[in-house]
Amino acid sequence: MSVVLPTPDQLLDVAEQCGLSLTDQDVASFRGLMQGSVDAYNLVAAMPDEVPVVKYPRTPGYRPSPEENPRNAWYRKATVKGAASGKLKGKTVALKDNIMLAGVPMMNGSSTLEGYMPDFDATIVTRMLDAGAEIAGKAHCENFCMSGGSHTGAVGPVHNPHKMGYSAGGSSSGSGVLVALGEVDMAIGGDQGGSIRMPASFCGIYGMKPTWGLVPYTGIMPIEIFVDHTGPMTANVADNALLLEVIAGDDGYDPRIKSPKVEDYTKALGGGVSGMKIGVLKEGFEQPGAEAGVNESVKQAAKRLSSLGATVDDISIPMHMVGPAIWTPIGVEGMTQTMMYGDGYGLSRSDLYSTSLMDFHRGWRGQADSLSETTKLFLLLGTYINNTFGPRFYGKALNISRRLTAAYDKAFEHYDLLLLPTTPMKATKLPEPNASREDYVARALEMITNTAPFDITHHPAMSLPCGMVDGLPAGLMLVGKHFAESTIYRAAYAFEQAGDWKSM
Repeated sequence: MSVVLPTPDQLLDVAEQCGLSLTDQDVASFRGLMQGSVDAYNLVAAMPDEVPVVKYPRTPGYRPSPEENPRNAWYRKATVKGAASGKLKGKTVALKDNIMLAGVPMMNGSSTLEGYMPDFDATIVTRMLDAGAEIAGKAHCENFCMSGGSHTGAVGPVHNPHKMGYSAGGSSSGSGVLVALGEVDMAIGGDQGGSIRMPASFCGIYGMKPTWGLVPYTGIMPIEIFVDHTGPMTANVADNALLLEVIAGDDGYDPRIKSPKVEDYTKALGGGVSGMKIGVLKEGFEQPGAEAGVNESVKQAAKRLSSLGATVDDISIPMHMVGPAIWTPIGVEGMTQTMMYGDGYGLSRSDLYSTSLMDFHRGWRGQADSLSETTKLFLLLGTYINNTFGPRFYGKALNISRRLTAAYDKAFEHYDLLLLPTTPMKATKLPEPNASREDYVARALEMITNTAPFDITHHPAMSLPCGMVDGLPAGLMLVGKHFAESTIYRAAYAFEQAGDWKSM
């Protein structure tokens, strides 16, 4: 790929885009001045890129048939065996399909990306393989991860593991299903508005969104740097803590990393909750669409923790109710400018850029009609806001998010954990193929109200299953201080060991 000097007509078009008026003499002058810079671009183009070496052999795998994949949870089956020994030896892992696995196709839920083949492994992939894990393949996810439901992916809906025809949650939909069905021991999800915790809630598994800046996002297709999180989804707490132990820590690439305090999280298991103080967040039970059955299951879970020795109090943080509104400009404009117009990465951070992904993803502009309705909605709104107001609302929302962080941190002066429903409702029915756009979007966004605020305040938050309501799981969320994942694991393990969650 080389850069050529713009023709006079091309330069005039660019000038118009920039609001400049150029004479023919100006055009000739600027073209001459550009030649040296164009030569520099071509020098860069001729140099080899700087990407990590792929350490473990693999094949592209295959797309499983409907008979082999009845809930449509797999995008691709492709076995990659890791080291001969390590903490994850004997464990199988599924990757959300926004995570780069070199040599194995990736589409991130969108037909516009279908056919893309990553050329290096995400940092967390290398770490898991180095620890002896076996990657089993790529799990289906939502269209560019822009949904909390499981119906927006380009290859069809993902069905709930407990009830066909119902949502598995999103956007890490396939990851949740594969763990719940026992097809893999562990999975990796991504979370910008709740996309680890929401499918964990709907599927009845354990999903941890770590503190922002604890786990490197390197080699994972971003949505927006300020809310990008990746973390473990597992069938039990011990596996969750073990997987986080392996993937956490600075990798020298990801600028999101904020001097993380990495711990041996498995050592927290068995510590119990005696002496722990837990605040039951009143506003978490008052979200739009809140279901009485889910609220009651979560309240019973709080009573279980109390019976195990924790001090459990009702508390109020009124600002929690406006958390989703503060999240909206960050999510909408960040997605539009970084993931879409920024070709998946944007500018101005010292990241490890996947130029192959950036080149391939540019093609969405000629296929935009095939995007999901949720991606179209965010793209349209984000473009309108930027055209009309610029990025001021993004900046203001980020400023205000510090006030929301402080509101939670004030509660953490007195409490070790906050407790609330992960999602206000249990899994909903998947939209019919002829559903209105309004219903399609509602089923994608209605469940994010309790999860999204902690993506912008960056507190660690974990979803635990805590009962069945009409044959579908309910989810309890525990939220901790920054980098206090061990405290969450202590409480989660005590809760899990106290009895079968399904019989609560």
